[in-house]
Formats: sequence, C-alpha cells, structure tokens
Amino acid sequence: MSEIRALQSSDIPALAGMFQRVFRDPKAPPGKGLADYLRHFYLDAPGQDIGITSLVHLNDGGEMTGFVGATGLPMTFQGRQLRAAICGSLMVEGRDADPLAGARLLKAFLAGPQDLSFSETASEVSAAMWMKLRGLALPQYSLDWLRIIRPAGFFTELGMSRISAARFLRPLARKTDDVLLGRMRADDLRWSGIPVTWNGQGSFKTSDVSADDFAELFVRLTARYLLRPDFSSEQLAYILQDTKHARAEGEANFCKVEARTGAVIGAFVYHGDAGRIGRVLQILSIPGQERQVIDCLIAHAAARGLVALRGRTQPALLEAMLGRRISFTHIASSVIHAKDPEILQAFQNGEGFFNGLAGEHWSRLAAGDID
Repeated sequence: MSEIRALQSSDIPALAGMFQRVFRDPKAPPGKGLADYLRHFYLDAPGQDIGITSLVHLNDGGEMTGFVGATGLPMTFQGRQLRAAICGSLMVEGRDADPLAGARLLKAFLAGPQDLSFSETASEVSAAMWMKLRGLALPQYSLDWLRIIRPAGFFTELGMSRISAARFLRPLARKTDDVLLGRMRADDLRWSGIPVTWNGQGSFKTSDVSADDFAELFVRLTARYLLRPDFSSEQLAYILQDTKHARAEGEANFCKVEARTGAVIGAFVYHGDAGRIGRVLQILSIPGQERQVIDCLIAHAAARGLVALRGRTQPALLEAMLGRRISFTHIASSVIHAKDPEILQAFQNGEGFFNGLAGEHWSRLAAGDID
C-alpha cells in the first residue's frame, strides 16, 4: 500500500534525483550541490523548526514517487501569532500507476498543523486541486508584470532563450537602443522603452543598502499590513543571504528610496545586470508612495543598463503600476487555504502580505541556480 510521511534526511538522495528529472535535466545526474541545498532548505534552515514538514509519497514498493515541499513562515494577525506553510515543489512520478498521488499529497499538506497555507506558483492543475480542497485563488497576487526599458536589447535577450547565437546581436541592439531612446522626449513614456533623459526619481533619492539594512526596512515597511510575516532575525537573515547569491539575471541590488527630507518612503530588491532582463523580488512602500518607489526602481534599473524588469504583483502595487506602461500576464496562481474566514478575508481585501520574501521566489530552488 502507498504511504505519505514526513521527509527524512535519508530521503534526500532520492529527492534530488526526482527534482533533477522533473524540474531540471533528466539526462544528467543531480549534482552534490542540489542534494546539499535540498537538505538544508527543507530540513535544517531557520524557520523549519515550527512544526511544518515536507511530505513524501512512497509506492507499494517503498520507492519515492511524489513530494510536496513545505517551508515555515511565522505570521502575525491582529496580535495573534500564526504558523503559515508555504507549498513549494509539488511533483509526482509514475502518474499512470497512481494518478491520485498528487491530490493525496496536497490534501495531506493542507491537513497539517499550520493556520494557513500558501503557494505562489500553482499551475492550472494545482490551482484546481487547491480549489477542490476549499482553497482560494488570489487574483491580485497572481499577476506577473513586465516593464521594457531598452526594446532592442529586450527582444535580443528573449531570442537568446531559444537561439544562443542571438547573443552576437547584443552590440547592435545597444547601438539601436541608444539611437531610439535618445530621440524620445523626457516625458514620452512608451510601452517599448524609457527615454534616456527621463527623470524617474524626481526629487527622491535611491541608495544601495546592505542586506542587513534591507532587513530592518522590510520589518518597518511591512508593519502597515494587517496580516504580515513575523520572521525571526535569524530566518530573515538566512532568506536575504540566499537572495544575495547571483542569479541568471545578475547580481542582487538592495536599495532604499528617500524623500528630500531624508525620510525613507520605500525599498526594493531585484536581480539584474546591464543588458539583462531583471527580476524584481520585492517592492516595499509606505502608504501613498507606491508610484514614486516604482518609478525609482525603473530609473535605477535603466541607469544600470537593464533592458527590462519583471516581477510579481501585490494589491498595494497594482493601482500604482497603471499608467507606467507596465504589462501584465498570468503565469501561475497565488492560492491560500485557511479555516479562519477572517484570514481569507484579509487577503481578499489586500491586507495580507505575501509573495517575494514571504513566498517562494527568493530561494535558489525557484531561481533554478544552485550548483
């Protein structure tokens, strides 16, 4: 008979093999770095000591055929301390032999000791399973956004994802963008690019900060939310340390935004180097200053020579992004499951903080860059 139980240290080699076959290159063996990272991420990392466990599915012969990853997220809601579980990798092999293994894994995960469960990477199939188990989709948290900065460079980068030889077009793309954007007026914002003379920062100042300084800003700027993360200093430091690793998009950029008076109005972190499409992990703002922080983010990326920025929405940012020539698409759904209707209502009202550092995309598992 098949079995579902908590992930154990002895399962890690089999888990690394499954992860390699399902999410990476099935023709290559998993590297030692993958197994080490999975062990630390799911068993030993700060935050994994609050009673939230990942689950494995074993077939009749005792072989691992499924897995659902869980990471713990302490939260606070109206003075109450809550335990959230973030559902990460959900994978099943041998579906023909056991087509309901994935559904049983998810059901077992949602029946855990946590007060609420999340995922920000639910596919259409996964989201449908969440709904059948009384989960709730969060449309305002489920959109990916894109802002093109340098059009020729952007389409060259897209082409490289399919044809590696497209990289030889980079010098021509840079020159083309210099000409096109140089001809635009400073206030001539278009879907296709940002004018060279555009002053997105206005009277505000953007400064690079350390990961430790960003941690302090994260706590301060998320205090506005009714339901928000309540990281220990150790867990938040671990998350930001993982975030500091360079990704395919480039180096991590931690920044704060200040008004003319020196008061901090927001902060952001993204990965991106010149000529690349940057990935925004988090945008933070005091109420009413979201537009200014977004403009400073775009201006910072443009000054570094990035060709575009992409990221994930949150309700507080959606309205501010309108009019900034930002396009939206739906790639995966953010979903939530909780027994307390007040928790669900907080997210439906946009009063819950989720995605980014309070989610899955900060980890190198989500970024696909471990070895």
